[in-house]
Amino acid sequence: MTTLLSVQANPRETHHSYSLRLLHDFLAAFKEAHPDSDVHHLNLYRDHVPVVDYDTFSGWGKIANNEELSHTEKQKVDRMGELRDQFMAADYVVVAAPMWNFSYPPMVKAYIDCIVSAGHTFKYEADGTPVGLLDDRPVVLIEARGGIYSEGPAKDLEHTESYMKDIMGLMGIRTVPVIRCEGVAAKPDQAEAIYEKAKVEAEQVARDL
Repeated sequence: MTTLLSVQANPRETHHSYSLRLLHDFLAAFKEAHPDSDVHHLNLYRDHVPVVDYDTFSGWGKIANNEELSHTEKQKVDRMGELRDQFMAADYVVVAAPMWNFSYPPMVKAYIDCIVSAGHTFKYEADGTPVGLLDDRPVVLIEARGGIYSEGPAKDLEHTESYMKDIMGLMGIRTVPVIRCEGVAAKPDQAEAIYEKAKVEAEQVARDL
């Protein structure tokens, strides 16, 4: 039995979010095409996702020195490990997120800091070169953007999918399909048509997994 990890990175309600509407469409198509697969849901704004802070650095240092962690340190470090292991165990991953100020919402970065882990998802060679430790698997990105950033004069301001592809590549993952719903704010009269086009693509990607 295969497992899909669905990562939601928008605090808004589904009907107010193009990325979440597309995630809903994607999941419906996936379940129809893969009825025997398990789907695990992670909401980065409702589920606990630790941020790297003093406690986590202190905890990691104590682990390296075989010292006992405080209760707070252990809670945070253990939770980061749970999120990392959940990601590693998934056969497929879908991440739905908007572009905010040319990048992802802050909880996406917090999540990435949980799953990118030396010795688990990547390692350093003797010369310092990072090498991914994960087998390739599809990590599907669903992105909603107010403007047009896949091409044109604003292309260099896109720091979402390019960043995520670099992060996935670091861990050994090269299959990163991107479903873009872009221009919904720049072209409000075309927003629903833009969404409908992205919906067709999302459903097709889900069926093809």
